[in-house]
This record gives sequence, C-alpha cells and structure tokens, in this order.
Amino acid sequence: QEQLVESGGGLVQPGGSLRLSCAASGTIFSITAMGWYRQAPGKQRELVARISSGSITNYADSVKGRFIISRDNAKNTVYLQMNNVKPEDTAVYYCNAVVRTIAIWGWGQGTQVTVSP
Repeated sequence: QEQLVESGGGLVQPGGSLRLSCAASGTIFSITAMGWYRQAPGKQRELVARISSGSITNYADSVKGRFIISRDNAKNTVYLQMNNVKPEDTAVYYCNAVVRTIAIWGWGQGTQVTVSP
C-alpha cells in the first residue's frame, strides 16, 4: 500500500512563493504519473498539476505560468513550486498517483496553504 505525506504548506502573502513536497512510500513511484490536487472550503477537489513518469508536465489554467511541478525519483518525492500566489490558491493541497486525471492511491493528510495579506 502506497503512502503519501505532504508538507511545506503555511501562510503566505499574495505574490509570495511556497514549495510543497510529497514523499511517497513504495517501489513504483518512478513509473507512476503524479499529480497535485487542491480542495478549497466548499469546493470539489481539483487537479492543478500533473507530471508523467517521464517528467512531462500539465497544469490547470488557473495555475499555469505560476506553479511548477517536479519530481525526484531517487527520493520518491514530488514537488510543487508555487509562485505569485493569489488568495484563490488558498486550499488544502494533496498529491496522488494519477491515471489521466484520476487519483488512484489513498489520500494523505494534505498540507494547508493560506494566501492572505
């Protein structure tokens, strides 16, 4: 059973930056596409960034040009660099393995990101 541990969230001012990390257990991380999701209060969880096993990346329009997803297979870790953050980026952020846009592992605890002056 794969396990995911997200970290790096916190309070950041609009226009600031934050780097999220997600450590995965197990042995199949390197051959698995990974994604970062977020869930704001009262809203559905949405996929905001995806990285294939070959490091091809895709982004939701809402974060394109501001967020960067990357991975380190040697560390079984996927990252989300958040730049020029906006109040609407406030949410709990989760990572997961993805097939197309569908999460396929159990969810971790997530990490809270709050963007506020």
